[in-house]
Amino acid sequence: MNLNLKSPVAFFDLEATGINISTDRIVEISIIKVHPNGKEEIRTEKVNPTIPIPKEVSLIHGIYDEDIKDAPTFKDIAKEMHQFLEGADLAGFNVLKFDIPLLVEEFLRAGIDFDIEKRNLLDAQKIFHMMEKRNLSAAYKFYCGKTLENAHSAEADTIATYEVFKAQVERYENEEAIDLQGNKLGIIQNDMKKIHALINEKMVDLAGRFIFNDEGVECFNFGKHKGKPVEKVLQEEPNYYDWMMKGDFPLDTKRKFTQIKLRSFNNR
Repeated sequence: MNLNLKSPVAFFDLEATGINISTDRIVEISIIKVHPNGKEEIRTEKVNPTIPIPKEVSLIHGIYDEDIKDAPTFKDIAKEMHQFLEGADLAGFNVLKFDIPLLVEEFLRAGIDFDIEKRNLLDAQKIFHMMEKRNLSAAYKFYCGKTLENAHSAEADTIATYEVFKAQVERYENEEAIDLQGNKLGIIQNDMKKIHALINEKMVDLAGRFIFNDEGVECFNFGKHKGKPVEKVLQEEPNYYDWMMKGDFPLDTKRKFTQIKLRSFNNR
């Protein structure tokens, strides 16, 4: 089947030096950009992270320091990559917790304010877990009837994710999505904006430090203030803002925190 697209969708996968969004770096990125007319563009780039790749990480994705020593840094390709992704929704497998936050962080480090506010964020793993309650290789076997060769190769994983996502939409269209607690989330439809809403209804920042509560209010999702409205904490403990801004939090989290603080100040 063809996806019902109003905007391009960029299916992508990252390989990195580790899993810390604040300190780790991209070593490979692969993107399939799918246009509303069905045209597909594939782009894969090795990236010099400017920091060493731990040996245990290289053993997983097969990329070693010597493989990327002559590759461009992310800052070198950031402007071109930003143009390639302009106006495209973002999609992948398990991208909400790592790939998208890390990609945004790399753009911010390169001085580019990569805006995701008007993009649909689509995660094939979320649909997989909602509808079948498990990794990419299993999803590829289940939905596509194929064995994933070269797992942890960015391009192989990206192509597999694109095929899995299309199969999911075709399989579950017009079915009710249910979370692990049994709550009904809505109907799966071949509409990227509606899939985005199903998957990301509580997300405030990409790292999940803040989430919306049932009333649609931004609340802390960690630490001593977990569950408390962000604006209330800013009023009662204004120094908490300075602590977070100086702390080891992703730039996107700090950006969201600042936006909430400015909005709160302007509404007084």
